[in-house]
Order: sequence, then structure tokens, then C-alpha cells
Amino acid sequence: MDGALLVVKPPGMTSHDAVDFFRRRTGEKAGHTGTLDTAAAGLLVLCVGRATRLAQYLVGCDKTYWAEITLGLATDSADAEGQIVARADAAPLTADAVAAALAQLTGPLTLPVPRLSAIKSAGRPLHRRVRRGETVEAPDRDMRVGRWELRDFLPGSLATARTVLDCASGTYVRSLVAALSAALATPAYLSFLVRTRVGPFPLSAAVTLEEIEQLAPAERLQDRLLTPAQALPHLWALTLDAAQARRIAHGMSVPFSETGGAGVSPASPPDGPLRLLDGQGHLLAVARAEQSDGACILRPETVILSDQTA
Repeated sequence: MDGALLVVKPPGMTSHDAVDFFRRRTGEKAGHTGTLDTAAAGLLVLCVGRATRLAQYLVGCDKTYWAEITLGLATDSADAEGQIVARADAAPLTADAVAAALAQLTGPLTLPVPRLSAIKSAGRPLHRRVRRGETVEAPDRDMRVGRWELRDFLPGSLATARTVLDCASGTYVRSLVAALSAALATPAYLSFLVRTRVGPFPLSAAVTLEEIEQLAPAERLQDRLLTPAQALPHLWALTLDAAQARRIAHGMSVPFSETGGAGVSPASPPDGPLRLLDGQGHLLAVARAEQSDGACILRPETVILSDQTA
């Protein structure tokens, strides 16, 4: 198995546990492309076999979440797993006030990470230092929210706001909820979180752990596996001829001008990583365009089909 598998992680299981479940059921090498909190559910993208080398190109993808927020209570972890640390009447809050506060928390933001998180502090996870009673200050992190919309609001002394948000990789939804709490002057915590999109991949295309259990061994999961080329649809693609493919398979560069550039001028090559495909649409490598002796070349960064095409 070489490719990407979209998996539904249930709440109460770590991302590592979900990967380990897949490994034990299939016997295949795998790794995930972005951690989900234990309490959260939703889409986990697994890279399998040789495609584990492609994880680096998926880690930075934007994500979409459905986030349920309880207003009127706050916990030390900012989610449902923590201990209650504050309580207040949320009855005065209205849907309009919550929606306005959400809209203000969009764009680039710099917020402290949750104190109970896996971010390293003095070489150790922050949550371990906090739970040992050490005095620590949560570091700030740059985050970006494309939209944060209110989809449903249930008023009351404990109010519930059901929201949807698009955000950049590295954004802590619990940090956003803490900022919302401050903006509304009301305690709040993240009562449930579901990740519904990672880059181009929707939760609706994912398999459950029960389906993995039923379909194992690995051969029966092939139909649900995205090929290495399909695993990176967000990267610009270029098809090479046989001679160029052989060079790339050996880790050698090829002149961008000789590929035709698919309409892109060699003087202004695409920025960032791009897919190099063979004539059958198989992913040969992920490469980057570079300038060498005044000419643009495509230098392979991660070779996938070296043994098949050598």
C-alpha cells in the first residue's frame, strides 16, 4: 500500500492510537499528517507505505472544523476534559453578540497556546509541566482564521454556540475559544470539536476504524486509498516524458524549459513544491524549481518511484 487514507478518528482516542490501530490491522507502515486533540473527532489523513514521505506536504494544509462552545463555564484545559475553573450566568448573551464576536476573531491572530497542550516548554510538553505544579507561561503563536460563523445558538444560563471555522494549520481552536470568552466577558470552553476538512479532503470521504477492521488485510483497502499523485491535488503538476522521468528517478534535475512548462514561463516558475508525473499519471517525485547558471531547473526533493522507473 502506497498512498493516503482518509480516516475518521473518534473522540477519546489519540491520533497516534488511530495510526497504531491501522498499523496493527494491516501490517503497513503509516503516519498521520496533523494531530487531533484526544477529545476531538474527525478527519485524520494517514500517509501509507512510501507515501509517508509525502506527509510534509500535507501538514501545512488549511482545515475546517465544526466547534461547539459552551458559554457560562470555563475549564482549565479549555475543553470538556478539564476541571471547571470559572462559572457565570450566560443568559444575557444573544446570538447577535456571539456572531459579532466570532467575526472579530478572524484574520491573522497572535494568541497564547492552551496551557494543557503538547507544545514543548523547556524541552518538555507544556501540559506535563503544568500538571506537575510548575509555574509556566503559555507561549504565543501566530494563527489565522479565514472565517468563523455561528450556525446555531441555544440561549440560557449555560448557552451553546455551534460554529464552523476555516483556519490555518497550527491554529488552536481552544485558544480561539479562550479569546471568544474574553471578548464576551463570559466563561467558555470547547465542548465538542469535529474536523471536517484537511486541505482538499472532506470528512465525507473518510473510512471509520470499524471499516478498516472489516476490510483488513491491506489488499481490501486499496479501493479506499488515494494514490500518491491523488494525495497532493493542491500541488501544481507537470507530466514528464520517459527520458526526463528516468533522470528524476535517479535524483537528477531536468531543465524546466525542456518540459514545455504547461504554459508557465521558465522565467517565472511556480513557487513551492510541485508534482512530477510520468505518462501514466503516477507520481515520480515532488520537486522545486530553482535557478542554476541562469536557467530554471526542476530539482527532485522527494522521489517516490525511483525503483520502478530506474
